[in-house]
Amino acid sequence: MTTSLSAGGAPRLAPVDRIGRGLDALSLTHARAVAALLALCLILFLPGQISLQPMDRDEPRFAQASKQMLESGDLVDIRFQGEARHKKPVGIYWAQAASVAAGEALGVPAARTQIALYRVPSLIGAVASVLLAYWAALAFLPRRSALLAAALYGACLMLSAEAHLAKTDALLAACATASLAALARAWLAPRDGRPASGPTFAVFWLGMAVGILVKGPMVPLFVALPALGLSLVGRSGRWLLPLRPWPGLALTLLLVAPWFAAIAWKSGGAFYAEAVGHDMLGKVGGAAERHWGPPGAYALVFFATFWPAAAFAAMSLPFAWRARREPALAFLIAAVLPAWLIFEAVPTKLPHYVLPLMPWLAILTVLALSRGALDPRLRGARLTALLLPAIPVALTLGLCLAGWRLDAHTVPWPALPLLAAACAVAILAWLAFAQGSAERALVLGVLASALLGPAVLGVAQLSLPALKVSPRLAALRDRMPCPNPQVASLGYREPSLVFLVGAGLALPPDGAAARSFLEGGGCRLLFVESRDRDDFNAAWPVGRGAPAPLAEVEGFNLNTGRRVFVTAYAVAP
Repeated sequence: MTTSLSAGGAPRLAPVDRIGRGLDALSLTHARAVAALLALCLILFLPGQISLQPMDRDEPRFAQASKQMLESGDLVDIRFQGEARHKKPVGIYWAQAASVAAGEALGVPAARTQIALYRVPSLIGAVASVLLAYWAALAFLPRRSALLAAALYGACLMLSAEAHLAKTDALLAACATASLAALARAWLAPRDGRPASGPTFAVFWLGMAVGILVKGPMVPLFVALPALGLSLVGRSGRWLLPLRPWPGLALTLLLVAPWFAAIAWKSGGAFYAEAVGHDMLGKVGGAAERHWGPPGAYALVFFATFWPAAAFAAMSLPFAWRARREPALAFLIAAVLPAWLIFEAVPTKLPHYVLPLMPWLAILTVLALSRGALDPRLRGARLTALLLPAIPVALTLGLCLAGWRLDAHTVPWPALPLLAAACAVAILAWLAFAQGSAERALVLGVLASALLGPAVLGVAQLSLPALKVSPRLAALRDRMPCPNPQVASLGYREPSLVFLVGAGLALPPDGAAARSFLEGGGCRLLFVESRDRDDFNAAWPVGRGAPAPLAEVEGFNLNTGRRVFVTAYAVAP
């Protein structure tokens, strides 16, 4: 029975029915489903956009290069301070520069140093990828199930993290989801006895073109692998004809060729030597920037990055293999498996590389749910589902421990109610699954994520000033008694400080050069990290030591995983 009687004799819906009817109501029309997904995205992605500090190292590098593009007016070349940044195409820099320019036009104070403005393209990309995941899911599932699949993808921790970072990956996920969704419709439409829908051509090729401008060959790779695999299995590529390859390629070239030609002319070919020869092939041939991982690393971290749906996605894999000859499952396998294996084989590993594959795993999970494959009676199913409460509990304990150890025995008290609520809802989700209601467990998992993400990124990080070393150093510059002081940093070289202080930040190589900077005349501010303090002090003559410190900043560098202690010295006329 799913109903009971209240004290007055009126029927009362059981929790399973309330959740089911809620899904029914939200998916009654496409407009309602889209509105529900937009509301979920705003809850998940907006908290922390303004208050979260620039996250070293990639985010401030992108933001600073976009800022310098605005300052120089050069929309072709990409530079970080005086160095050419020939790693990625120009798309994300144009998007960030446009966002900041719009902020300036709207009167945002100090818009060019507001990291939140540089994050707007990532926020838009994350939201767009969720809505495109819903459109993609509609090719496989009815509206109600498509809404759940898109919500599961939107709630995953990896997408929430990328929505808060001013770099390429959220926008890349939107482009890849768009092109793969159109490819899926081209594959499934004739098998369902219907033609591919009108927008398929435009969505496929616009996703491809924007994706190339954002991250080069990645979207073509994500698309080519399933297209080639399915054509080989089916012994024909005629199913690709509704995508109109020749007009589409011409449109893509029209959109991307002007910048690629301009940067080739301006850099003398250096962009391609760096982007292809060093950045891309360097990651394939070795572990770029110490981001090495063994084969299988993505499968391991997936249980955290795709939370709350990761455990259920893992349970769906046997079902996918059994039903691999069905057109829908064949496409999902072709969209995920070849790319995943390539990423596992490449030595350089970063968790966000597999983000564009996650919408398809969410669709697979809900498809398995609709076929009864998420069954708690299967061996190990209940144990695997314990991942649902394990992640929020671990994050809560980790944040409390970090505050206690890094910030003088403090605890992020303001975030604890939300964190505790996320843990409680996640426990309820596990109980629902253990009692045989997998759909209710998935919905409660989404609700747990809607509590956990804002708790961590919107509230808890405010209680951890030890992680905000660069903003605290930049605040010392703002407190100087003279306007526009010259600033240098010895030892501490994080890109976040460059972004907050400006491209003019000097980076002296040793203590003698730091002393020369401080004695250069005018208003000056110097930061010296503890590792370089002895060298700095030794550079001064006997009897005339370094000036008295202005302030000292102690914190923790997330990028290096160690404590930092920085001393500030100031000279004012």
